[in-house]
Amino acid sequence: MLQISNNLSIPLSEIDLSAIRSQGAGGQNVNKVATAIHLRFDIMASSLPDRSKERLMNLRDRRITSEGVIVIKSQEHRSQERNRAEALDRLRSLILTTTVIVLPRKLRTPSKGQARRRLEDKKRQSQIKESRKIVE
Repeated sequence: MLQISNNLSIPLSEIDLSAIRSQGAGGQNVNKVATAIHLRFDIMASSLPDRSKERLMNLRDRRITSEGVIVIKSQEHRSQERNRAEALDRLRSLILTTTVIVLPRKLRTPSKGQARRRLEDKKRQSQIKESRKIVE
C-alpha cells in the first residue's frame, strides 16, 4: 500500500513499476545494471475517489498523458531501491496536491491600529532615508 494521507492509500498492484537502464554518464555500471525506475499509474482505473481523479485529469502537468496515465521516471540515484522510493514519493506528492482543498481568500479591512502602525513605520523609514542625504 502506498499511503497518500491518513485516509487515502493506493494498492501497489495499481502501480506499474519497471526497471530500465539509466541514461547519461555513469561508467561501467550504467551499461550493465537497470537502476532507473519507470513508474506508470492509470488514473481512471485506480481506486482513487472520483474527485481526486477529476482533479488529476484537469492538472496541466507534463507527467500526465492525454489517456490519463501518470508517467514518472526516476534515475537520480545509483541504486534501484532509492529510485523506486523516489518515484513513489513523487507520485504521492502529485496525488496529494489534488486532495488539498484551497479555500478562497476572504478580504478583510485592516484594523485602525494596524493602519496607524503601518503609517508610523513608513514615516520612520522615510526619516531614516532622509537622514542619509548629504547636506550641502
